[in-house]
Amino acid sequence: MRGHVDLPLALDREAPVPLAVQLGDQLRDGMRAGALKSGERLPSSRGLARLLGVSRTVVTEAFQQLYAEGWLEGRHGSGTYVADFSRFTTTSRSAGHPGAKALPTDAEGEAAPGVPGRGTIDLRPGRPWVLDYDRAAWRRAWRRAADRPPSDVVDPYGHPRLRELLADHLRRARGVPVGPENVLVTRGTGHGIDLIAATVLRPGDGAGVEEPGYRSARHVFAARGGRIVPCPVDEQGVVPADLPGDLRVLYTTPAHQFPLGGRLPIPRREGLLAWARRTGALVVEDDYDAEFRYDVAPLPALYGLDPERVVLLGTLSKSLAPDVGIGWLVATPGLLAEIARTRKRLADRTSGPVQEAVSVLLEGGDLDRHLRRMRLEYARRRAAIVEILGPLVSGDSAGLHVFLRLPEAAVGPLVAEAAARGVLLDTTVRHHHGPPRHHGLVIGYGSASLGEVRKACAVIADLTANA
Repeated sequence: MRGHVDLPLALDREAPVPLAVQLGDQLRDGMRAGALKSGERLPSSRGLARLLGVSRTVVTEAFQQLYAEGWLEGRHGSGTYVADFSRFTTTSRSAGHPGAKALPTDAEGEAAPGVPGRGTIDLRPGRPWVLDYDRAAWRRAWRRAADRPPSDVVDPYGHPRLRELLADHLRRARGVPVGPENVLVTRGTGHGIDLIAATVLRPGDGAGVEEPGYRSARHVFAARGGRIVPCPVDEQGVVPADLPGDLRVLYTTPAHQFPLGGRLPIPRREGLLAWARRTGALVVEDDYDAEFRYDVAPLPALYGLDPERVVLLGTLSKSLAPDVGIGWLVATPGLLAEIARTRKRLADRTSGPVQEAVSVLLEGGDLDRHLRRMRLEYARRRAAIVEILGPLVSGDSAGLHVFLRLPEAAVGPLVAEAAARGVLLDTTVRHHHGPPRHHGLVIGYGSASLGEVRKACAVIADLTANA
């Protein structure tokens, strides 16, 4: 067994960054750089506090954050060790900036799924924090799922027990009074959109998508023969007065517009539903990150205001992890029956064992506890962004991303320079269907630690000051 390593650490009491955050950042940087290797033992919190001349609380807080992020692990009766953090790093490099880190890209130039390069901070939206979860609850859920014998019958609605639990979750978390007869289990939001499109769209039907908005919705509707109609949004969300009258479906994100971050106010919600009743359009409400709200009261879901004209989509991708692959579709029993028939025709299904495991997480209250813990953690990161970037930020009342509006000419150079400094950023450009109307950064804080968020926002603040 290796002994503990001597650490070259220096804390600055005059710096605006808290000592615990400084210590956590330096330890994290040491692990990324290879100065601290997997399996090496760290000094005790008491010994390290004495060495640095700080209180033990400072060291404990730094250790706790690194435990939560997965960088450290404890061994009973033995001490604190550097975990196997190889999953955090890669050696890919950007050709455009020597020393800059980059991710592989897909055919459209979008960063492919994966982990950032060594020392890179990823502030692109769409990814939650997956390192801090109750491992005992997770193992317990999968043990229970393994105890359930495999079935030769596939229910197109999903497991009855999970539908009951999801209905109860929606009632408590979103104030939507539904029963299991209104819930169909999906594999996530994109899957739910596809089931709706396959059921209600005919070739050439108008499919409205917010502009800018969620690209996958556009792709799914187009793949099912829909005629994509961009529907402009402003800082509050979709504008009902600007909607055309010939849409078969309209996809919208009223709780936290993606990517601009607006919350659709009550008068607009009522106007949107009046438009839907007048035109006969079906409103597809994506509630993708509505569990996370900050300093604001929840607004009622569109579905609760008019169940006949709205389908509500939700997912565990943001609240738990994308890899779980469970979501829900809420609609009238009549429409659900049509969608269930579509599933049977397509031989489409959601994994039974996964449904069973999620049922256990919901039944025991483990998912609720995880959500409460992550609300606090995300609130800290969101507060750090607002503190550092100030009035430039909007769309910060909910969700896991904010919007920072910038002059069009400043966006490209700023993103390139941020990448050269090790910060990956997203812009509004790729979220438009036509020529971009809104310009700025879409800053996600789900997959970066609090210390990383602070460090990256300091870079952004420096660059925007010179933009």
